[in-house]
Amino acid sequence: MRLKYVLNEVLVGLWRNVTMTVAMIITMAVSLTMLGASVLLYMQVDQMKNFYYGEIEVSIFLRSDVTDAQRSAIDSAISANPLVSQKTYETREEALERFQQLWKDSPEFVKSVGPNSLPESFRVKLKDPETYKTFTDQMTGMQGIQDIIDQRALLDKVFNIFNAIQVGALVVAGVMALAALLLVGNTIQVAAYSKRREVAVMKLVGASNWFIQAPFVLEAVVAGIIGAVLGFIFLFVSKIVLLDTKLQALTNILTPIDNGNVWLMLPLLAGVGALVSAATAWITLRFYLKV
Repeated sequence: MRLKYVLNEVLVGLWRNVTMTVAMIITMAVSLTMLGASVLLYMQVDQMKNFYYGEIEVSIFLRSDVTDAQRSAIDSAISANPLVSQKTYETREEALERFQQLWKDSPEFVKSVGPNSLPESFRVKLKDPETYKTFTDQMTGMQGIQDIIDQRALLDKVFNIFNAIQVGALVVAGVMALAALLLVGNTIQVAAYSKRREVAVMKLVGASNWFIQAPFVLEAVVAGIIGAVLGFIFLFVSKIVLLDTKLQALTNILTPIDNGNVWLMLPLLAGVGALVSAATAWITLRFYLKV
């Protein structure tokens, strides 16, 4: 009987303040969508780091006047180095061919690069990309070497951009979450005020604090869960419509987002939405109803 009463009060309360309830659900949905997007971005950046850092190569570019003896000495030094996993030698002709393949969509740019513009090089993959500095120090100073470049330095710049976007998404999610909390608290206050006489009567007849607070807390929980479901639907649809179709070309640069990771957002967002809404409602009631 008590459970039926509590559930009935929840439905009545949601309908009684339908405008504020809708506003609360929308605000919660937006903040949880931003939270889910930032969590997905965090997971994706970690996945991309594991993938791309595992494919990192150190490029050792040779001078244009390198001699056969110097080239052989560099080759031997790389092969004998215990930090090296594998190496590949690339001639000028091979470098030009690879360049033309990479920039085939920009014929004018390709024409501007002559056969002697690109140096020959060794492409070295290290067993541990973190040992780049040690490897560079060991190779620096050898005759015939023009420059040593680590792809990690370029990738770090890219990932710094992703990290900035991630922080920005978290900040927006935090601001929206604060707005959602204020709205939840305000909605609960309005609901409690509209039932202040009923609450007073229940307190006089000895109703427990839980029994009085339960309908209000459950109202907030239901709104939070609905907002979480809407946020998840928006994330999932955005992933299918944008990343899997219109922006599919980005998968050549970005590792694809696994559907399993997106589905993980449903229990996460629902849990966060329900917990935050319940805690906000309970704290609001403790101050407002003094129960």
